[in-house]
Amino acid sequence: MKSMLLIVLMVFPFLVGCGIQSIPQAKNDTEAALAEVNNQYKRRADLIPNLVNVVKGYASHEQQTLTAVTEARAKATAITIDPSKATPEQLAKYQEAQGSLSQALGRLMMVTEQYPNLKADANFRDLQAQLEGTENRITIARQRYIETINIFNKLVTVPPTSWTNAIMYHNEKLPQWDMGAEEKAKAEQAPEVKF
Repeated sequence: MKSMLLIVLMVFPFLVGCGIQSIPQAKNDTEAALAEVNNQYKRRADLIPNLVNVVKGYASHEQQTLTAVTEARAKATAITIDPSKATPEQLAKYQEAQGSLSQALGRLMMVTEQYPNLKADANFRDLQAQLEGTENRITIARQRYIETINIFNKLVTVPPTSWTNAIMYHNEKLPQWDMGAEEKAKAEQAPEVKF
């Protein structure tokens, strides 16, 4: 009995250092980080109807932009992903829908610049601040998700933890967060500044 306990005590530090615990923990961390990204996207989607209604009151002739925002929101909220079962294709489709919503919101903010009365309205200013805060939260959540994927991918690809993964878990490297093609093309262009 003592010899068995001695063996367990000698082997345990080796197992801990080889990823037997850290690989499942890192996988759980990536799922939690993706869930937080989804949570922040939901917060943004919930705020958008309020923003659109405030803008409608002042800019009724900008119906095309408001409709585009509403449609982009509907598409973005129609796609839901289960972090524990997400495939790279589902993630790409989800990211593309969220990118379209970001672009529609950007156009909406440009419209609001053309209406001084709207910029002075307290309700709009509050919603704009909420939206800006939400975008910052999304950025932080995505940054944390990117970091957790990086940690997980290192564990499943770099020895000695990759050996444990190959023997016990058989996890694949996760795709890193990326923008959709349209959003990436737009982001690669330098912003135009007009005075």
